Amino acid sequence: METAKKHRPSLIGILTNTAISGYRPYWENKHPFVAPFGVKIPVVVSAFPDELYQAPKSWAEKAYPKMIYYKKHNNGGHFAAWEQPELLVNDLREGFKSLRNID
Repeated sequence: METAKKHRPSLIGILTNTAISGYRPYWENKHPFVAPFGVKIPVVVSAFPDELYQAPKSWAEKAYPKMIYYKKHNNGGHFAAWEQPELLVNDLREGFKSLRNID
């Protein structure tokens, strides 16, 4: 039951008749040629348990050679900025702290 619950279309997608077209980018982009391997800029990764794909740290380290921060959370999902804004903001602040030039 939990799995089915996670993959139900959102009410807004149903009411606006965009549920199917809203899933299209996810369907089309699950091919390996869009994998973000070799990203050369500093990256912060926040992994939330109800995300569509929860990137394990081992994968993130391979995909993002310059990953400077990784944190796995106990709650939150695909809309983490809305569901858990404090957690996400704290990760961004903590992760990019070393890059700030504060005099």
